[in-house]
Amino acid sequence: MELYVNGSKLDVELENEKTIGDVLKSFETECQKTNATTVNIAVDGCNVPPEDFEKVSAQPLKDDTKIELGVISQAAIEASFEQEKIFCRKLSGELKELSLKFQSGNDKEANIMIASLADLIDNICHTASLSALFPEKFGNLKIDNKSFSEFFSEFSQIFKDFEQAISSGDTVLMGDLAEYEISPRLEQLADSLEE
Repeated sequence: MELYVNGSKLDVELENEKTIGDVLKSFETECQKTNATTVNIAVDGCNVPPEDFEKVSAQPLKDDTKIELGVISQAAIEASFEQEKIFCRKLSGELKELSLKFQSGNDKEANIMIASLADLIDNICHTASLSALFPEKFGNLKIDNKSFSEFFSEFSQIFKDFEQAISSGDTVLMGDLAEYEISPRLEQLADSLEE
């Protein structure tokens, strides 16, 4: 049997494991000791969706069985949130200058800011969804006294307005939304990640 975790092959000794499920259970027990958890499983090159987990777990181990696991740790999520907090603060300051960038003909720089904002929000949402795997650590995370989903539900309406302003080329509205709506919310986000 071969076991890969996050793309790296592990040197493992089988003890009493007879099925794929035995290996997965042993591995998950070890993960819990280090505040980590499995987020995806592939056996012999095929991803195992949740609905097939029981069936695949019952399969016997063979010499050529290859198990690949994607694992995330609480520490990795904390590190991601830390990086995102720093970037929130940086981008919050930059977005206050978006109007000025457009007015002074620096459209390329302005567009880079907008792309950075989209990437940041995508990353934060991804990290937040993974953080739900560790409710004891991240379960009480609030942004301006709102849950992540409530905060981003309100934020998404501003993004829709922002997208419409981009589509119509309304640089004045883009600048106003960036400075007065998006920038303060990035600061709120950074403050909550600080805690």
